[in-house]
Amino acid sequence: MELKVDGHTVYVHTGGQDYAADKPALIFVHGGGNDHTYWSLQTRFFAHHGFSVLVPDLPGHGRSGGTAPDNIDDYASWLWRFVDAVGAEKTALVGHSMGSLAVLAAAAQQPGRMLALVLAGTSDHMQVHPDLLALSAADDPAAFELITDWGFGKPAHKGGHQAPGLWLRGGGRALLAACHSGVLGSDMAACHAWEGALEAAQTVSCPTLFLLADADRMTPPRASRGLQAAIANTQVEILADTGHMMTVERPNESIDIIHEFLSGAI
Repeated sequence: MELKVDGHTVYVHTGGQDYAADKPALIFVHGGGNDHTYWSLQTRFFAHHGFSVLVPDLPGHGRSGGTAPDNIDDYASWLWRFVDAVGAEKTALVGHSMGSLAVLAAAAQQPGRMLALVLAGTSDHMQVHPDLLALSAADDPAAFELITDWGFGKPAHKGGHQAPGLWLRGGGRALLAACHSGVLGSDMAACHAWEGALEAAQTVSCPTLFLLADADRMTPPRASRGLQAAIANTQVEILADTGHMMTVERPNESIDIIHEFLSGAI
C-alpha cells in the first residue's frame, strides 16, 4: 500500500493482508541502503499470524519518496509520524542494523506507545570503517562488495540460501546497487555518528529481544552488551553459524524466535 508522510509517498509492504486496527501493529524497519524486501519472508508470516504488519521503505529508499534523513534521531521521529499516518496507537517495532538504531531511538522517544522491541544485528555504537564510509559516500560499487563480504556468514559465501537456486550475496549486492545515489553513504554516516544508543536504552521499558548472530563481523554479540545491560526486560537469542544478515540467512529460525518472543510479550 501507499500513504503520505510529510507530503511524500511512502511505500508499505503488508504481507498480502490489509491493515487491521483490531490487530497488534508490527512494524519492520530495514537497514542502511536496503528496502522492505529485506523482511520479505518475515512480513508474510506475521501478516498471516495475528498481526497487522507494516514494512515501509524509509524516506528516499526503495519506492518511497522524500529525502533520507542524515541522522538516527530523525529516522526515529519519522517512524512515529508514519505510525500516526497509519492510525496505530501502539506498536511493536523490529529493526535490523541501522533499522535497529532507528527503532531503539523511537522507543526512547515515545516509550508509552511501545508494545515490544526487537533489535537485530545491533550495537552500543555502530562504528563504520573509514574506507567503507568513503566508498559508500562515493557510491562506489566496491562498497557493495565490502558490505556483502563482511555482512554474510561463511555458509552464505558458498550458497547457503534456504530456497534452492537463490544467491544470498548476489541478492545483497543487487539490493545495495538499486539504492538511490547518496543514500547508502548517508545511512552509513548516520550509523557511525550516532552516540545515543546507551542513553536511549535506559528509557526503554517494553519487552526487548536481541536477535544476534555468532559469526556477525559487523555487530558481533559482544557489541551490544551495554544495551543489554541498560534495558531491564530483555531476551537474548544468538543464531549459530550466521552473519550480520541474519534474518535473510536464517529466515525460518529468525521467524520462530521473533514469533515466540512476541507471543509472550504482547
